[in-house]
Amino acid sequence: MHEWALAESIILTIVNEAKKGGRYSFDTEVVVGELQSIDFETLEYALRELKTIAEQEHNISIKLKISRERAQFKCSRCGFTWRLADIELADDMKEAVHFVPEVIHSYMQCPRCKSHDFEIVSGRGVYVRFI
Repeated sequence: MHEWALAESIILTIVNEAKKGGRYSFDTEVVVGELQSIDFETLEYALRELKTIAEQEHNISIKLKISRERAQFKCSRCGFTWRLADIELADDMKEAVHFVPEVIHSYMQCPRCKSHDFEIVSGRGVYVRFI
């Protein structure tokens, strides 16, 4: 499962940043974008398990928050904004978007003006918001 590999990279990043700052206790937030189609529960479980191991190995304390970020789009032609939940997208299209989020322009259009020229405003990627 790539969720475990992703969690391992995230925890490694957090630990490395903590060491740079010389801190032993800190808060952090990991954000998971809706377009990534990651199994949120698996990633959450992996992060919590690996966090516990990292805390023991490095004598640190991590307060970990894991958030979901909804996908939001903005039409470049008419300025309309909408969310992924506002439209119907077939499962095979969602899977394609999972691997290459930019292909969403091929499968979706602005609900108002039908343009394919829109921006992904939020909900893309997995990132550490703060440490």
